[in-house]
Amino acid sequence: MTDLTVTAAGVQFQNPVLLASGTAAFGRSLDGVVDLDALGGIVTKAVSLEPRGGNAAPRVAEFEGGMLNAVGLANPGVEAVKRDDLPWLAAHVKRARVIVNVVGSRTEDFAEVVRHLDECEIISAFELNVSCPNVRAGGIEFCADSTSLAAVVSGARSATRRPIFVKLSPVLPNIGDAALTAAAAGADGITVINTLPGLVVDVDSRRPRIGFGSGGTSGPGLLPVGVLATHRVRSAVSLPIIGVGGVTSASDALQYMIAGASLVAVGTASLRDPRTAERIVRDLAHWCDDNDVSALHDIVGTLEWPA
Repeated sequence: MTDLTVTAAGVQFQNPVLLASGTAAFGRSLDGVVDLDALGGIVTKAVSLEPRGGNAAPRVAEFEGGMLNAVGLANPGVEAVKRDDLPWLAAHVKRARVIVNVVGSRTEDFAEVVRHLDECEIISAFELNVSCPNVRAGGIEFCADSTSLAAVVSGARSATRRPIFVKLSPVLPNIGDAALTAAAAGADGITVINTLPGLVVDVDSRRPRIGFGSGGTSGPGLLPVGVLATHRVRSAVSLPIIGVGGVTSASDALQYMIAGASLVAVGTASLRDPRTAERIVRDLAHWCDDNDVSALHDIVGTLEWPA
């Protein structure tokens, strides 16, 4: 029987397939639609210190190659998540791991959110969304400044003993260097990638199709960007990687794993078909059987780069 288990940052996952942050909220919205316990885990919607209302509607626009979104990290705030959402997950999820995505406007916000949630036993790890703007540094993304990135990670590290994954942006000039900075500050893993900035225009009105104007591009076109970022991060650090971006099939997931990812998160594809992640788990098992792979984790980082 094929072994799909993966151990990453000291946490054992029954398989490598996760639901990416922002695609499943806090799990409740998928109740009765998706068997969360058939997956490796779920990465929750971003959690901030205070409630966030998010951006003006419309927040999502589809285009031929994927989707543009500018939700604005809307969420009820850490106290409401702790009171209402995490207890629901604890009652309904038994085998899948729960990773909480954390966002902040200031360096210290990340540590505060982590500190508030650290006592919740359902949480297996935290994921720091350092692609959001630092309001004290003129809006520059936390991950774009090594000092700010190190401060965010070290602050969160001081607030928990649980594993910390740091989610990096694909627009960084050297994503490997950012991974090194995160590792030195105490990160246990890296998530790559976040969305790419984009714009979709309504040609009749000559206005952006989403209320915020620009947004984050996701979907199948992001796959090669994420796989390359995974390879570059794997070449820079030995930390486990969550690969995310454009995954729609087992073949896509395998590309990430061969490039160096231990875990793979499914995002936009789950919005179109909530059962995509479950199908990918089954198809990964079939692929292993067909290719005489007894343990899926054996293929991680086996990419053969041209001489």
